[in-house]
Amino acid sequence: MTQFLNRRQTLIAGAAAALAVPAIGPARAQAAKVIRLGVLTDLNGPYAGNTGKGSVVGTRLAAEDFMKAHPDIQVEVIQGDFQNKPDVGLAMARDWIDRQGIDAIVDVPVSSVALAVAGLVTDKDKVALFTGPATATLTGTACGPNHVHWTYDTWSLAAGTGRALVADGGDSWFFITADYAFGHALEGDTANFVRQAGGRVLGTVRTPFPGTTDFSSFLQQAKSSGAKIIGLANAGTDTVNCIKQAAEFGITRRGVRLAGLLFQLSDVHAVGLEAAQGLTLTEAFYWDMNEGTRAFSARVAPQLNGQKPSMIHAGGYSAVAHYLKGVAGLGYDASKASGRAVVDWMKATPTDDALFGQGQVRADGRKIHEMHLFQVKAPGESKHPWDYYKLVRSLPAADAFRPMSEGGCPLVRP
Repeated sequence: MTQFLNRRQTLIAGAAAALAVPAIGPARAQAAKVIRLGVLTDLNGPYAGNTGKGSVVGTRLAAEDFMKAHPDIQVEVIQGDFQNKPDVGLAMARDWIDRQGIDAIVDVPVSSVALAVAGLVTDKDKVALFTGPATATLTGTACGPNHVHWTYDTWSLAAGTGRALVADGGDSWFFITADYAFGHALEGDTANFVRQAGGRVLGTVRTPFPGTTDFSSFLQQAKSSGAKIIGLANAGTDTVNCIKQAAEFGITRRGVRLAGLLFQLSDVHAVGLEAAQGLTLTEAFYWDMNEGTRAFSARVAPQLNGQKPSMIHAGGYSAVAHYLKGVAGLGYDASKASGRAVVDWMKATPTDDALFGQGQVRADGRKIHEMHLFQVKAPGESKHPWDYYKLVRSLPAADAFRPMSEGGCPLVRP
């Protein structure tokens, strides 16, 4: 049995290495100082639209901008598709660190994989910049000295969308939940906000991930519960399929509201404004917020066949830019020697960029910044391509993320 497991692990590592396709920065003279970044992402699965190639593009752009300012340091970027499988993801990350000299791993959109990678980078004293996963456990009981959680988390999504819908009369909920760490965390955090506001959770159903495409029976269960809100504790194409199928069954026409708890720009595009109009959602970034977000999006969209970047794509740029500032600020040799030292620098230095505004990385590794509550426009309100959101309100960083005192992070002193 041990021989079989060892052979299987070897095959997984070999497959992971084959998937790691080089994506090197601009051609330049060979530099003695090299930082290597690995974007561990979903290039072909349900999360590809919100992560995937766009996460690679965001990382590359941050690397290019850094190299212009620091021509003595070369930044190399590789990418890998871990197929949303925890064993493949962890094997790929281990191979990158042990054999390919990766200094920092970026993205990792599946929470169960991110939790495993968090342990790995701590053991190896490397860095993980988690821009794609959602579970707030990464800065709670699973916090660590070598990773940061950048863009959003389940607590911030629940704080935004959950609170807003309960305040608007949605006081009874039924959850359709992706059956893994992310879905469980998103359901749990949202349910807590619903109950704290005086609402009720009437039921929940767990859907296998990945692989579920027909949500009809789950939607019928939700409808039969009598809940005013069907909370979709899933993401990507799972959320898109739920919303499309709910429209086909006429569920929303009967007064039931859908809550896309992790519903992003490319998902709205896939659903279409006719079906998505009126939905409330929480995001950290929108491409049309200000001049800075529009300028970044103008760089990204041509590389994504015209698609505007998601908050996770923007998170890739922002997190990598701050990490590379840490490499320069701490010094190349010290940064190569200890990923933990770079993360300490990142925590000690406030953040400020055009994509997320002012923020900071807290002692628990949580990057905090404003979050924004949006409503999807009706078709007649949209004036040009990708003009999908209207801002309801912005949530201050202090209110948008879980207080450190409530997370249980062992790095935080009582």
